[in-house]
Amino acid sequence: MSLTGAYDPDNVFARILRGDLPCVKVWEDDRVLAFMDVFPQSEGHVLIISKASKARNLLEVEPEVMAELAEGVRRMARAVTQALTPDGVSVMQFNGEAGGQTVFHLHFHVIPRWADRPMKGHGHAPMAETHALKALAARIAAAMD
Repeated sequence: MSLTGAYDPDNVFARILRGDLPCVKVWEDDRVLAFMDVFPQSEGHVLIISKASKARNLLEVEPEVMAELAEGVRRMARAVTQALTPDGVSVMQFNGEAGGQTVFHLHFHVIPRWADRPMKGHGHAPMAETHALKALAARIAAAMD
């Protein structure tokens, strides 16, 4: 998909927001949802999305939504760092298919990193076990400020 086009209301994140698909929630408020990536590039990989916007990418997002998402990303990065004590944290966001985007609903990745563990490729990681994701989500949620 290109950088322009119509929002697909049946994308996987829209389906999660409607309750059509499950997710392992870490945190949410009335505007933002943070949940575990089912194909984690690293242990503790969290996705952050807007519950209010139909922006497909960063180029389309409303300024007030971007501010809400940025705060959600900051909170998740702090909680992941406190809960899992990684050596570093990568924050990623992809735009358009050529840019690496695979789900066309604006989202951010918070990925804990350890010096002695290689990060799996985006879109190439194996599916995680739900029970493992729930345990990580509970640890991260407990560290929320």
